[in-house]
Amino acid sequence: MATFELSGKTALVTGAARGIGFATARALVGRGASVLIADLDAEKAAAAAAQIHDTRAAGIAADVTDRGALQRAVATAIERFGSLDVLVANAGIASRPATLRAMAPETVERILDTNLLGVWRSVDAALPEIVARKGHIVLISSIYAFINGVGTIPYAMSKAAVEQLGRALRLELVPHGASVSVAYFGFIDTEMVHRAIDSDPLANEMLEMFPKLLHKRLQPSAAGEAIVRGIERRQPRIIRPRRWAAMSVLRGVLGPLTDARAERDQRALTLLRQLDARAGEDQPLTA
Repeated sequence: MATFELSGKTALVTGAARGIGFATARALVGRGASVLIADLDAEKAAAAAAQIHDTRAAGIAADVTDRGALQRAVATAIERFGSLDVLVANAGIASRPATLRAMAPETVERILDTNLLGVWRSVDAALPEIVARKGHIVLISSIYAFINGVGTIPYAMSKAAVEQLGRALRLELVPHGASVSVAYFGFIDTEMVHRAIDSDPLANEMLEMFPKLLHKRLQPSAAGEAIVRGIERRQPRIIRPRRWAAMSVLRGVLGPLTDARAERDQRALTLLRQLDARAGEDQPLTA
């Protein structure tokens, strides 16, 4: 498939007032594209756009759980910049770790509604334009698409489903000359990671169960640059830090082995009992 020239193109990036979305928007503008930044808060979206460029970036309020808001975002991108060539479906949320038994049903449903159905709604709104322009879509998945999601099951469910959406949609778009990337990120130094992991002692204990080699964190700018390079090359997969690529390739072997080992690991079982005890506690969500 031919490479994708970003200069003169227009992108819609959801959840882009900060973190990976903001870094992606900045990198896109750096390549000559125009970007519509969509986020829950209109003022924050506008402020983020102002930091990036005075004419080739704009902000809009859009909740990915609201189909109409996403349709308006697509229309705004076309009205403001003349086209829509790229969608980066980045908006997502996470909760404090807990077992599924301990999580409130409302928390589970909110995560799935945002991280999975929100991605689908974003794709649904943008797809006619992406096909017409032979454009590109980036879906933000996670390493949790291929590692055990214990303690964060709704998040892992959503990211595994996003992976399947991206893989299948990429093939479906081949006859139209459009393309899709699935981005898998490990631990990126974002507000979500700070609030969901760094501020929670049990989350830190869960992290310690990963091999030290996989603890590496990247700055959002590295993730944003990887996404933009992936768009330019129409890559099917974007994985950062790169060391997680081996885990993805070997998932069919390593997954069953690590699952079986965890079932016998007393440290892991003790941690699970602590996560189970969080039933009835607040489960704050973080973006």
